[in-house]
Amino acid sequence: MIKDRQFMAYIQEVDQHFSGWDFSHITASGRMQSQLLPWSLGSLVIPLLRNANTLLDMGTGGGEFLSSLQPLPQSVYATEGYKPNVPVAKKQLEPLGVKVVYFEDDASLPLEDHYFDLIINQHESYSVSELRRILNDRGIFITQQSGGTDCAGINEMLGVPLNEEFAHWNLETAMEELLDHRFNITLSREDFPLQRFYDIGALVYYLKAIPWQIPDFTVERYLEPLHRIHLVIQSKGYFEIQQHRFIVKAEV
Repeated sequence: MIKDRQFMAYIQEVDQHFSGWDFSHITASGRMQSQLLPWSLGSLVIPLLRNANTLLDMGTGGGEFLSSLQPLPQSVYATEGYKPNVPVAKKQLEPLGVKVVYFEDDASLPLEDHYFDLIINQHESYSVSELRRILNDRGIFITQQSGGTDCAGINEMLGVPLNEEFAHWNLETAMEELLDHRFNITLSREDFPLQRFYDIGALVYYLKAIPWQIPDFTVERYLEPLHRIHLVIQSKGYFEIQQHRFIVKAEV
């Protein structure tokens, strides 16, 4: 039984409400920090929005990113496949005129053929054949993705293998899929920024928010390795891992 009072206090603190895709509880206080990327998805998207009449935001979460891009085009849709996020997204986006659509299958989106001028996607899965179906003849798709080795250091410390299904997911694979579906790639970059957690409570909060990283995660199940990470933080001042990010812009 672990008798480390500071460790247990951090663990017990992680009962804060999490909704949508808002990490401000641990980022605004500096408890988790990430190295800056050499690009900004928002800065790349904004000029594209000005030339688009129809827009789709794939995997909108709670609508945080999309709502920050105002003014928006005339017709805007947002998809979300995680049910608890749908009411959050609707509350945020429907007053802006955005139609929020729940879906269950990447390969069968409830959206019209050849409708969208622009599709934006931040860390959301997608079917390339569906992109071709719903983009119009001059359509643009831009996505920032988390690669298959993202945060592998967490898995290593907790003794959990990375998901083999996504281990191959990287810039090269994404580009090959788009090229195979007759897309023209106009931008592609990949980066491996560092991410730091400054207390164990911040890491637990993060893992509860991204259940795909450690699918069976509970504090009780991983108490011992979490305590080992806590001791690393006590010694170094932080627990550091490497993220995996890439961005692709493709045109029909």
